[in-house]
Amino acid sequence: MTEDLRYPIGAFVVPAEVAPAARVELLEQVAEAPALLRAAVTGLDDVQLDTPYRPGGWTVRQVAHHVPDSHLGAYTRFKLALTEPVPIIKPYAEARWAELPDTAGTPLETSLRLLEALHDRWLVLLRALGPEQWAAGYFHPERGRVLRLDQTLALYAWHGRHHAAHVTRLRERMGW
Repeated sequence: MTEDLRYPIGAFVVPAEVAPAARVELLEQVAEAPALLRAAVTGLDDVQLDTPYRPGGWTVRQVAHHVPDSHLGAYTRFKLALTEPVPIIKPYAEARWAELPDTAGTPLETSLRLLEALHDRWLVLLRALGPEQWAAGYFHPERGRVLRLDQTLALYAWHGRHHAAHVTRLRERMGW
């Protein structure tokens, strides 16, 4: 745990390599992400959901809708990398997405169910990949380099825990 409210579990560091044994743990973390997020937001009222997790940060509601948005993008990136030779992905303005009407106007339950269904399907794909497929990748224009799927797995294993921790740490600080 860190005192930096932006990175309650620490900043993500892209691993140079992801060993097969490490992939097993990362897959488990991806599998747990929907339940972690659901547990983090369960029982919160609208005032609490509209509270930023840190000064200048997103609200709990925005975080909860962001996770499925982001993981949908990751799922798509995996499929592109598995079906095209080093595709160039399209980054998105996640902060602006968090301000769109569907973030404020969609019940949290909808995004929680979306995340659960997405992870059910994504994990079928992830668990079926062979060693050579984990080495496939896509070009990320903002990072200026190719990211392999094993590195992307590590990113999204971290991402789910990272955002759930935003909410749980806020709850701890606020005594909710």
